[in-house]
Amino acid sequence: MFMKNAKLCFIDLFAGAGGLSEGFIQSGFNPIAHIEMNAMACRTLETRSCYYYLKNEGNLSVYYDYLLGNITRAEFLDHIPEDVLKTVMPIEISEQTITDIFDRIDEILDEKGTTQVDVIVGGPPCQAYSLVGRAQSSRMETPMEKDPRNNLYLLYARCLERYRPTMFVFENVMGIESANGGRTWTSLQTELKRVGYDIECREQNARDFSVMQDRCRMIIIGWKHGSGLHYPNFKPVEINGTVYELLQDLPKLTPGQQRNQYRTTCFSRYVKENAIRSQDDVLTLHQSRPHIERDIMIYKKAIELWEDGQQRLNYNQLPDELKTHRNRTSFLDRYKVVGGDLDRCHTILAHLSKDGHYFIHPDIDQHRSITVREAARIQSFPDNYFFEGSRTAQFVQVGNAVPPLMAKGIAAEIYKQLCKKDKNT
Repeated sequence: MFMKNAKLCFIDLFAGAGGLSEGFIQSGFNPIAHIEMNAMACRTLETRSCYYYLKNEGNLSVYYDYLLGNITRAEFLDHIPEDVLKTVMPIEISEQTITDIFDRIDEILDEKGTTQVDVIVGGPPCQAYSLVGRAQSSRMETPMEKDPRNNLYLLYARCLERYRPTMFVFENVMGIESANGGRTWTSLQTELKRVGYDIECREQNARDFSVMQDRCRMIIIGWKHGSGLHYPNFKPVEINGTVYELLQDLPKLTPGQQRNQYRTTCFSRYVKENAIRSQDDVLTLHQSRPHIERDIMIYKKAIELWEDGQQRLNYNQLPDELKTHRNRTSFLDRYKVVGGDLDRCHTILAHLSKDGHYFIHPDIDQHRSITVREAARIQSFPDNYFFEGSRTAQFVQVGNAVPPLMAKGIAAEIYKQLCKKDKNT
């Protein structure tokens, strides 16, 4: 499934729910393949691929019928050609599967009558590199330093060697620099250079790409040695609005409630300028978790403190009857309000799948944690992006994703370089 008028194409490795892909597609790239091992994330990628096909065909009514439950998934997929669906590969990238993956990508390229891959994007699962993951390592049977995911970058390099893209983007957590005493980081850079690329590594914060979130990631960008390309200089984008304004058109909920209609037909300048919502969208995934009375009382206290000079709740400040955790020396900020009056939220995490204590909605009258749709908006996903699976699976997908606006900003600068290079050759 190639986008109309798109000149350049990409492969997404370790694609997750498609945050990187979404940004590259929005910047004018064609997806060749999305490779991901998680079944529900693959289903989400498949649904998004269907969205773009139907959009190109001027037939989005079928997509919205599916979201509204008017047609089954089988009926929905009946409208989609096989070549669209085959771009999503539900497979783990490993030594055992890499040959099969190459064969399937080659088949797609052959059907398109090309051998060209302009960009490869993606980042291996970050648990083995993350600071949080390593903190938990001492309690695990298999320590993080022995986790086979530490070496997935070698398979990334195999893909570079096979398809020789002009550029690549490797995204990961900041902890990758110090993983295994820095040995993984050194080896990773050596391997990427060995297969013929000049590389540069820089910390990037999603907030500088107009994402309403503090989310720092290591972004490695590589280009063919001798190509004259370079790491783009990303100019920080000013955020026009607050988190309240990002969420204001969504209906108010109390714990356990669900709403499928927008609160208002109007939405904020930020939402409009960043294409978070359009007038044609239908509201999905806006259902609040049920909360027990004790948690609701804690949420209200946390919100009251935030409203009184943006203070954060310290767990030890709670009355004894509200305390249930024995740990009184760490994780004292385990109840945290999303700062509605700020232009950014703290980092959205996959831990949202377990509980919402770290992401309390700022409206005291709602006294609840945020919904999947609210988390997706903070991550900069458009409302027409549908996450498949249970609510738990949806939160994991949202929390693990690269914010699409961040990916779009990166992709746009790469697109400029590649188009300029084509004109000069």
